[in-house]
Amino acid sequence: MDTQRLLLFVALSFFSLMLWDAWQAENQPTQDPSLLFSTQNSTQPPISTAPAEREQTGMPRVSAPEAGGAEPIVQTLIESLPTATKITIETDLLNLEIDTAGGDIRKVDLLKHGKSSEDRVTPFRLMDQSTPFFIVQSGIMGGKGTEKTRYPDHNVIYSSEQSHYTMLGGDRVVVPMVWEDAATGIKITKSYTFYRDSYKIDLNYHVENSGSQDWRGGLYTQLLRDAEAPEAENSFIYTYTGGVTYTTEEHYQKIDFDEMDEITPIRNAENGWVAMIQHYFLAAVVPNKGDNPTLYTDIQSHDRYAIGAVLPIVTVAAGDSSDLSIQIYSGPKDQDRLEELAEGLELTVDYGWLTFLAQPIFWTLKQIQSVVINWGFSIVLLTILIKLIFFKLSETSYRSMARMRKLSPRLASLKERFGDDRQKMNEAMMKMYKEEKVNPMGGCLPILVQIPVFIALYWVLLESVEIRQAPFMLWIQDLSAKDPYYILPLIMGASMMIQQKLNPAPIDPIQQKVMMVLPVVFTVFFAFFPAGLVLYWVVNNIISISQQWYITKKIEAAN
Repeated sequence: MDTQRLLLFVALSFFSLMLWDAWQAENQPTQDPSLLFSTQNSTQPPISTAPAEREQTGMPRVSAPEAGGAEPIVQTLIESLPTATKITIETDLLNLEIDTAGGDIRKVDLLKHGKSSEDRVTPFRLMDQSTPFFIVQSGIMGGKGTEKTRYPDHNVIYSSEQSHYTMLGGDRVVVPMVWEDAATGIKITKSYTFYRDSYKIDLNYHVENSGSQDWRGGLYTQLLRDAEAPEAENSFIYTYTGGVTYTTEEHYQKIDFDEMDEITPIRNAENGWVAMIQHYFLAAVVPNKGDNPTLYTDIQSHDRYAIGAVLPIVTVAAGDSSDLSIQIYSGPKDQDRLEELAEGLELTVDYGWLTFLAQPIFWTLKQIQSVVINWGFSIVLLTILIKLIFFKLSETSYRSMARMRKLSPRLASLKERFGDDRQKMNEAMMKMYKEEKVNPMGGCLPILVQIPVFIALYWVLLESVEIRQAPFMLWIQDLSAKDPYYILPLIMGASMMIQQKLNPAPIDPIQQKVMMVLPVVFTVFFAFFPAGLVLYWVVNNIISISQQWYITKKIEAAN
């Protein structure tokens, strides 16, 4: 394999990588669900997953765990989502809607993120009870021996003193709702607490037991959505929409919607959380440290999919009170915020198998941006920095290609002399390489070493919400959207053609034709790519051309 063939291989490999991402949207292989969620307590009884029993249930299919494990419970079938009084909440970052039917979060608008490149005034809607359907449900449920006790699950009606809350000048706003069971003397206040400059929401159930019997119950919280992916800002690029979970033992796992009916719950999950993610945004349920929740997934009525957490049973003695709490995150995939909230939550920014490279690359990009205050110029400077780091490797590669380029006329002569006798042709070529002290593989290793870095940077520019709707200059006003006038893709295609002129010409006529077509193919392909990605390739190509031209001229002048 000569250097020209390797360059062709690298280009086609990168092309294949992006086609693979698109193919995954329709043909992602199914994993064995038992490998995703493992049961950590093998002595607990099995949980029924028969669709006939749970087809239209709105409740989790597991009961609140106790010592000795949890048992299945019989649920009431819910035909449709109940509605009552709507409560609206405004913070500096969020505009939300809560329904007193269940106290569900039914709508979430992200005020700092525009709906699209064309409409940046309308806030991006992460959650809604219409289409696509996506809400947060929570409630209290009982365990073994509490079947006759009433609990405020997500189907009961709460009472609220206000229907509108605004943060105004404070640092937080608390939204309380009350449910009472006069027969048992139980009063439960369900409260959401929202904080300034935060997408974290604290959910708390304050239980007051004025009755004569002990009260026992466990908190559950679940994310419920349909399988419809949000409207893509770039339909040409596939990004994952679905469930994810994390535990200290199992680490980060993706769970497709069609797998959620078969997953075995995780018991006593230490530092565990669940989330529904999509491109740039997510909602997550994060239990407090040490709560040891049960994490579960489920398929409910109307093709709605649930992923949630159930906390262990809490006992509130007669005449006493207690609190049950959990955290919710609803917002962008901001790595700093996510890392601060929970272990592993920053992994929802899905950089794939090159996360170990992508994360430091993104950190570097963010540091540059903090100085230049422009993500486009940050991409340019990061590209220059990466080229400087690999300068010596690139120099070795370009020197090798320059020497091979000088031998191109002699190689063409060998091709004419030996015709289709490939054995004699190869023998003559190797003899020439030996005499001229040229290593045809000299340019290969430096290129191969850089490939993982380039792919990691590709994922950084694709996944980072900070680049979404970020302007660069002139006609590029959204680095996450395609170039509206296709100028950058055309420049990139032209730069690829110039690079080919500097490289040694292939001897094989088929390779020659492929190399001629490749810039056209990539120009069309990149025309639909985010402008930030194309900007990186343009800058990278221009620097490579300059470096290669200089080295080639230097070697030619020396001879």
